[in-house]
Amino acid sequence: MELQYIWFFIVGVLLVGYLVLDGFDFGVGISLPFVSKDDTDRRVVINTIGPIWDLNETWLIVAGACLFAAFPEWYATMFSGFYLALLLILVALILRGVSFEYRHQGKSEQWKAWFDRFIFIGSALPPLLWGTAFANLIHGVPLERLENGGWIFTGNLFTLLNPYSLLGGITIMMLCFVHGLVFISLKTDGDIRERARALAVKVGLVTIVIAAAFLIWTIIEHLGSDTIVFVVVLAALAAVALIGAWLANFKGREGWAFTLHVLTMTFALLTVFMALFPNVMISSIDPAVNNMTITGASSSQMTLEFMTWVAICALPLVLAYQTWTYWIFRKRITRASIPVAAH
Repeated sequence: MELQYIWFFIVGVLLVGYLVLDGFDFGVGISLPFVSKDDTDRRVVINTIGPIWDLNETWLIVAGACLFAAFPEWYATMFSGFYLALLLILVALILRGVSFEYRHQGKSEQWKAWFDRFIFIGSALPPLLWGTAFANLIHGVPLERLENGGWIFTGNLFTLLNPYSLLGGITIMMLCFVHGLVFISLKTDGDIRERARALAVKVGLVTIVIAAAFLIWTIIEHLGSDTIVFVVVLAALAAVALIGAWLANFKGREGWAFTLHVLTMTFALLTVFMALFPNVMISSIDPAVNNMTITGASSSQMTLEFMTWVAICALPLVLAYQTWTYWIFRKRITRASIPVAAH
């Protein structure tokens, strides 16, 4: 297989890692007002992701850097076309990060309430917009190939807000919501754990319906695609894993529920990438001429070879550091483990 295709799937794997890891801490932020009854509960919930949320975002930075280096044409066209949506994601991520740090700096309830709202907004908006962006990539956007080389996005923010992409955004947001609830039940004990598990059962049912609608719509849109068999198989695996996660959560098997949720999000994003293959952006204007392909968007062979050696050397170190961090902070968090004077 040529390096262009290998790097296409490496970018996909990096985004899967980002969605799986940052997905549950987005979900924890979305869950904050629903599973907490007082300030101590909220501090327990926030502390489940306190040591790791910024580490999880490393995957987004690495994926963005790889996209820039391996597929500069894709990076430039997508970031200029999706500029406002990506800017909103960046603002939301900053708002969330700042809120984690500043929430405990004030003593008044009003101060904390404002930063709790920012954590909720900063956690709900990114998965909604990421899902919208991914759905647009496989749905097709107004993209034109220029005569002198390159592509140009001719739409605007409202072009991206079509029914299919909004359903994709809601699907990813709901998956993250349930993912976060399962993580809270895995990392806490007592009443919070029970509330998170009970809510995951209720929200999980709604998520199954929404995700099924999105996957079926995706399959219908790509019936004529050369990769339709892979799309159907991956979508079916995502559906089975999601239903299995709901059953495991219903039975109180939190470890299995979390593992199956990881598989759900992995298969869901792989379905998107397989629906996209062999393109990186699908044009809604004469796709046969204007689609941006993997080979058309990639860097030179020399650049891809250099990146491959860097990835072989650096990736084991990143994985080892992340595994060590999760191992260090593996214990459950309870109300009793929250110091009175800390956040």
